[in-house]
Amino acid sequence: MSVDSTVVLETRELVTGYGELEILHGVSVSVCSGEMVAVIGPNGAGKSTLLKGIFGLLPVQSGAVLLGGADVTGKPPDRLVQNGLSYVPQVENVFPSLTIQENLEMGAFIRRNGVRERIDEVFRLFPDLAKRKGENTGKLSGGQRQMLALARGLMLDPKILLLDEPSAGLSPKLVSAIFERINVVNKAGTAVLLVEQNAREALSLCRRGYVLAMGRNRLEGEASNLLNNEEVGRLYLGA
Repeated sequence: MSVDSTVVLETRELVTGYGELEILHGVSVSVCSGEMVAVIGPNGAGKSTLLKGIFGLLPVQSGAVLLGGADVTGKPPDRLVQNGLSYVPQVENVFPSLTIQENLEMGAFIRRNGVRERIDEVFRLFPDLAKRKGENTGKLSGGQRQMLALARGLMLDPKILLLDEPSAGLSPKLVSAIFERINVVNKAGTAVLLVEQNAREALSLCRRGYVLAMGRNRLEGEASNLLNNEEVGRLYLGA
């Protein structure tokens, strides 16, 4: 997918947290149309908090969230979904009592029409899921569930997808498979903001990256430059 200069998602000096506990202290990130951007950093840096603040799951104390240039700060998740933002959390991201197809149908809950066609499109991106569409999700492996969560996040054809630690707890083989699918999704036209503990894999996949530390922007730039940065290598890549 080609990248243009149109900013589809931006945070400006975002401050948020849990109750009186402030986790982010003014974090700014941006994602352009068609772009894939990584957010890396140590545990507790505020990476997942950033996504929850963007998606309206945590109150924004100050700063702003812009989606397609419009200020959507503090808007509830259902409104953000209608405006083209989708979020795949790290855990509890599928319905285990439903089949694969039923999960996708649930992901299309606000679509008025074209649900069947969209399911077919998503199954073309995830052919392994298509082969098992009638199976109960509770029988799937961790990697397969992550694939389904990613597929379900695409059911509303979002402009941008927020992914929170999609490789968490997976074997190296499944990590490679997940990242390959994310790359396919991005090349099919969906911008991606990827929060990931597996920093080397994330930077290898993405065009640009941000490094968070203690709830603040630490570094940012082209992903290739961050991969070759001595400080990033020492602190986050095991170099």
